[in-house]
Amino acid sequence: MKSYKKYMAELVGTFALVFIAAGSVCADFYLRQAGGQGLGLLGTSIAFGVVVTAIIYAMSYVSGSHVNPAVTVSFWITKRMDPNTAIMYILSQFAGATIAGFALKTLFPEAVKTVYLGTCMLAPGVSTLRGMLMEFIITFLLVFTIYGTLVDKRASAGFAGVAIGFVVLIGSMIGGTISGGGINPIRVFGPAIASGQFTHHYVWWVGPILGGIAAAFVYDKLFAENRK
Repeated sequence: MKSYKKYMAELVGTFALVFIAAGSVCADFYLRQAGGQGLGLLGTSIAFGVVVTAIIYAMSYVSGSHVNPAVTVSFWITKRMDPNTAIMYILSQFAGATIAGFALKTLFPEAVKTVYLGTCMLAPGVSTLRGMLMEFIITFLLVFTIYGTLVDKRASAGFAGVAIGFVVLIGSMIGGTISGGGINPIRVFGPAIASGQFTHHYVWWVGPILGGIAAAFVYDKLFAENRK
C-alpha cells in the first residue's frame, strides 16, 4: 500500500475524531444556551467513544487507525514503526486536528471564548500534576487495550473497535471531571489552536505520551509473545 494512503487515513481519521469529540462539547454548549438539557459528560463521552470505534473499523486496515500521537510514539519507541513513518503519522494527525479545529470555529463561533471549542481544561482546584496523572492512567489503559486487541495477533478478530471505543468512553467520563478526559494530545490541540486556549496545554502531551509508552512496555514485557 502506498504510504500517502496511510497518511491521508490518519489525517481524515483525526479530523473525524476531533470534529466529533470536540464538536459534541460545542453542541452541548449550544443546547444549554437554548435552554435545553444538553448532552452532558455522558453524552460527550459517548460521542468520543463511538467516533473512535467507527474510525477503527473504517480505517484500521489502511493505517492502523492511530489518530493519536501517544499511540504512534509508543509504536516508535517499541520499534514497531520506523522514525520517518512515525513523524509523518504525527504530522498528518496535526493537520487533521487543525482542520477540524477551524471547521468547528466556523460552525460554532459562540463556543470559541466560552468552551474554547471543546478543548480540555483542568477542573477548578486541580493541579497540573494531578491532571497529568489522570491523563497518564486513562491513556495507559487505552494503549494497553489497543495492544491487546488490535496489535496482538492472538486476539479475536473483529472486537478491537468495540473494546477500544468503550475504553475511550469510560476514560473520557472518568477523566472529564479532572482533566477533561483528553486521552489524546491531538484531540486537545485541534480546538486549542483554533480557539487560542493553551492554558496548561503540556498536561495533555506529557501525561498521554508517557502513559502510552508505559503501556507499550508493560504489554511487551508481560503479555506479548517474543518478537523477532
